[in-house]
Amino acid sequence: MAQIKVAVIVGSLRKDSFNLKLAKGLAKLAPPDFSFEILKLDDLPLYNQDDDASPAATVVRFKEQIAASQALLFVTPEYNRSIPGVLKNAIDHASRPYGKSVWGGKPGAVVGASVGAIGTAMAQQHLRNILGYLNVPTLGQPEVFIHAKEGLFNPDGSIGEASLAFLQGWMTQYTAWVQKHL
Repeated sequence: MAQIKVAVIVGSLRKDSFNLKLAKGLAKLAPPDFSFEILKLDDLPLYNQDDDASPAATVVRFKEQIAASQALLFVTPEYNRSIPGVLKNAIDHASRPYGKSVWGGKPGAVVGASVGAIGTAMAQQHLRNILGYLNVPTLGQPEVFIHAKEGLFNPDGSIGEASLAFLQGWMTQYTAWVQKHL
């Protein structure tokens, strides 16, 4: 079977981000016919419609990476009950100029981890609303609202035992869902 390329968009720039660790941990749980590429967001300029005719090289690169993928995985923290600005900025770049979005039709999923007790529930809901408008079908169940606490990750970065069965089950559902929608 051909390799299924998943573009991973992590909504955090923090070096020791729980969500970056979660993205890497989830990729280790995927079947071998899936490859995950974590896309770089920290070099994207702030979106400005005046730049649509001549986007920065980093924006062109980002849009090409999305276009070259078959599926999407959004892994995001929650900031002030919504998505981080860096994530919204990346989404805006890849959806513009109007009519030239590279998001549409690619199956996606939304997960996230936070130190808060409700995980990233509000951020995920806001992100799902945005993705719905951009014609990105998202996996609805199971939902992944991870409370980031001791033991979530092993020292090697893999998913810890307490969450392993749940997240392996989620990955099984996600990969089957992506295959169904390709």
